[in-house]
Amino acid sequence: MTIDVSAERVIPFPPERVAAYAMDWRHDTDWTQGIRRAELTREADDGGFGVGAEVERTVHFLGRHIDYVLRVASYDFPRLLDMVSVASPVPMHVTYAFEPHADGTRARIRVRGGPGGVYRPAAPIMARHVRSNIGKDLRDLERRLTEHTG
Repeated sequence: MTIDVSAERVIPFPPERVAAYAMDWRHDTDWTQGIRRAELTREADDGGFGVGAEVERTVHFLGRHIDYVLRVASYDFPRLLDMVSVASPVPMHVTYAFEPHADGTRARIRVRGGPGGVYRPAAPIMARHVRSNIGKDLRDLERRLTEHTG
């Protein structure tokens, strides 16, 4: 079974503001469900954060700690951040998209991949948890941005 889940939410801030926070790996642990640690382990091909950069994350998911590395495949601030796993027990492709909306920004997260090895039997459960988590991520992203405005 392949996982392909997405969630979206309209956040009442401009895309540049939403993307600046969400696309900064240093905020991953603040708004992304289960992430306990995020560390930039490789800079982009032209330095800093962008295409080619790699972020190593430790996540607590379904009762386990999982370490994985995501490489930035596409980066178009403030519109798109697309990352693929390069070291992970669960191959994944994560896309964050931000577009203008009459009420602020339409923020979307899409997670695709397929659990391999020991995780394969858990695919349906993983899909439900991922869908729930990315919905919560967007809620928490809005909450964090609202807190930083106050």
